[in-house]
Amino acid sequence: MASVSVYNIEGKEVDKLNLNDSIFGVEINEHLVHMAVVAQLANKRQGTQSAKTRAEVSGGGRKPWRQKGTGHARQGSNRSPQWTGGGVVFAPKPRDYSIKLNKKEKRAALKSALTSRVLANKFIVLDEFKLDEAKTKKVQTALNNLKVNKALVVLSAKNEENDKVVIAANNIPTVKTAFVNTINVYDILKYDTMVVTKDAVATIEEVYA
Repeated sequence: MASVSVYNIEGKEVDKLNLNDSIFGVEINEHLVHMAVVAQLANKRQGTQSAKTRAEVSGGGRKPWRQKGTGHARQGSNRSPQWTGGGVVFAPKPRDYSIKLNKKEKRAALKSALTSRVLANKFIVLDEFKLDEAKTKKVQTALNNLKVNKALVVLSAKNEENDKVVIAANNIPTVKTAFVNTINVYDILKYDTMVVTKDAVATIEEVYA
């Protein structure tokens, strides 16, 4: 069973915490992790891009010049792809890019991502993340105390206390906040370090065990 240190927002170690091996100590499946990231990025795509083929561009019904005798190459329409204002050869059309993963695959990929952070010592547990006021400076000071720069801050659930942290962290471009029910593989891998409250760890173990 993996054991990690628990820190306070001053950056001092205050406790130790044993993590559930069924979530934070699984065998890492890189293929599933890759599939989860590809699916998430693909599902973000709107797929609304569109261009016209030569059949859809208006005009071009008349032959620009006669077939022979002009010195020009023969042309049948001034809306052919090689003409300015012509159609696009393989024009993109609206389509659905979404990729589906089943629940077991998503869960296994998430556990692999969490395990990778623990093994890389990029998983920091806070005893609590409480602010007396929603000030960006206070969040930045806490992260500096933990020697963390690019971080994903995971909170247990939406409430008044956690909302202060979310608001205060919004102005820091290298920090993203998330609740346990919104964490995903892409964000876990994108940010160098996960900063997770003790309550959030308990919630993760309860939800994903």
